[in-house]
Amino acid sequence: MPLRIAIAEDNSFALKSILEKLSAFPEVLVKIKAPNGRDLLQQLEADALVELVLMDIQMPEMDGIEATAWVRHRYPQIKVIMLTTFDDDEKIFEAIMAGANGYLLKEESAELIVQALHMAVEGGAAMSPGIALKALNLIRNPLHGGAGKLQDFGLTKREMELLEQLKNGRTYEQIAENLIISIGTVRKHIENVYRKLQVNNKMDAIQKASQNRLL
Repeated sequence: MPLRIAIAEDNSFALKSILEKLSAFPEVLVKIKAPNGRDLLQQLEADALVELVLMDIQMPEMDGIEATAWVRHRYPQIKVIMLTTFDDDEKIFEAIMAGANGYLLKEESAELIVQALHMAVEGGAAMSPGIALKALNLIRNPLHGGAGKLQDFGLTKREMELLEQLKNGRTYEQIAENLIISIGTVRKHIENVYRKLQVNNKMDAIQKASQNRLL
């Protein structure tokens, strides 16, 4: 059975290049091609029978970092490999925090990309050599350099306010009253907080936020 994958890539020339690289490997079947993260999620809702997503980072409507977090949350069985031109510490850190299973540069050979696909599906973490070194440095020095700026996990000012309210033991009704918003809006903000922090409940959210000096 071929390895079924999806590709999220907004640049038509880059997509064509990726497809040409993969065309030499009949064991890889591209089932989904999406121009942005939002479109990818919509297509996955219709058919989630893919093993892996090759994800660009910079895309309109929903970028690859946010899309990765959503894919890993909704479809934990699907692996995600970032395939991008960005090799800076910030993007690597954001991708790892979003749940990416690998990080490759678009300049890599077709053979390395396909090898990385199989590695990720089998449970490995596929990375370009230079990216792997940067990732190790981020692990060794999590509060220095690029990683130190990223401890907010992309939380908005309003989401931080919600976290503070949760920490203080407020109910959804009390939060809605304090912030002058609806309970439905409170629930939506909290859902976003859980997704960005990669947690499933209030206690874990508060603990993770505190560990990263957000509270």
